[in-house]
Amino acid sequence: MATGITAREKHSPDALTAAIPGRDPYPLPDPSAVATLTYPGRLEADQVIAPIQSSFVRPDRPETPIDLEPNAFVLCDNLVGLNAIANSPNRARLIYLDPPYNTGFDFHSRDLKHAYKDDWHTPAYIEFMRRRLILARECLADDGSIYIHIGHQMLGHLKVIMDEIFGPQNCRNIISRRKCSSKNFTSKQYANIHDYLLFYSKSKSYYWDQPTQAPSKEWLDREYPKSDQRGQYKLVPVHAPGTRNGETGLPWRGKNPPPGKHWQYAPSKLDQLDRDGFIHWSKTGNPRRKVYLSADKALPYTDNWDAFRDAHHQSIKITGYPTEKNLNMLKMIVGASSEPGDLVIDPFCGSGSTLHAASDLGRRWIGLDESFSAAEASLHRLKHGLTAMGDYVERDAANDRQPQLEGLMFQESTGGANEAREFSFVVDQEILPAFREQVDELAAI
Repeated sequence: MATGITAREKHSPDALTAAIPGRDPYPLPDPSAVATLTYPGRLEADQVIAPIQSSFVRPDRPETPIDLEPNAFVLCDNLVGLNAIANSPNRARLIYLDPPYNTGFDFHSRDLKHAYKDDWHTPAYIEFMRRRLILARECLADDGSIYIHIGHQMLGHLKVIMDEIFGPQNCRNIISRRKCSSKNFTSKQYANIHDYLLFYSKSKSYYWDQPTQAPSKEWLDREYPKSDQRGQYKLVPVHAPGTRNGETGLPWRGKNPPPGKHWQYAPSKLDQLDRDGFIHWSKTGNPRRKVYLSADKALPYTDNWDAFRDAHHQSIKITGYPTEKNLNMLKMIVGASSEPGDLVIDPFCGSGSTLHAASDLGRRWIGLDESFSAAEASLHRLKHGLTAMGDYVERDAANDRQPQLEGLMFQESTGGANEAREFSFVVDQEILPAFREQVDELAAI
């Protein structure tokens, strides 16, 4: 194999990656340097955090400003809402956000109401998100966590931004979620069936309650391939690495432990296991222990989520908002990264799945969104629950055609779908003069 270095040259083991004097006149950055994305209009963090003059009111009391308190849906620019929370005593244990993906598409609800435009110039998108993520960090408790749900389009950009804001050492996972079946295909590239979640903590000390799932039959049959009158079982060694001078290093049944190993149990304990039928002897006389499948067997989730797909049949209950996420997924996230009574914030709350999950699990919550379509979906959900998915897209009565809308995604709901919830509807006071009619319609849902 050619190395580019002759045998007469002296070099270190990493010579191929080291700078050769005179070859590269531009030294690499110092190890203390931080990687950032640069573009015009990039604000300093202290400018982002500086308080923004704002007032929030309830629609029926537009002259009486109130503080943003938990269990509220807030119609506002989330930059203003996050800034207000960051400059208040409230701190969240968990922030989940499902922002625009920069897909280049427009999104509409099932009844063809415009939800939001998802077409950005890259620098504008990056700075839009960066400012909100800086504020999100300020809204988090020191032991809090944040999840960003994003598509492939801006995944790399947001990873760089999150490393800058939260530190690469606080990146816990890049999670892939299977969003749909293999029907999402194309003839000129691989099928796009996943989106992603960036999971970061604010510090190295963060709340975590390991979520688990029931194993599949295929996994059980593979891991516990044998069975007897006691049930399904697998065979494991009765020895462990390392030598011992005590009982576990002595011979048992005339056999020494394998070289460099010791018995996991004292010979007397191994005798008892054998009498009780928990030792399997191979044809060559090799002992192994039987480990039986327990009824409560559960597996920790990995960073590949296959159980939280978008809605796929008509009986699933949804709001009809175009980017509605799986409620069970949100419940898993809320349960893993917060405790009952904790505050959960969703700055792009859309259909209200996060608010629904937080409410069901006894958390306090604040949802922010500036879309009237999102407000309608969230408020209806919180007041009246969900409805069956029905047709994939409702027909356009004007010309009786089936509209082709990009990216329609729905979520499955289990439990608590039609329960009304106690909450406040709050609006940014500045929007009322221009949008009084729309706000009144939302308040009347």
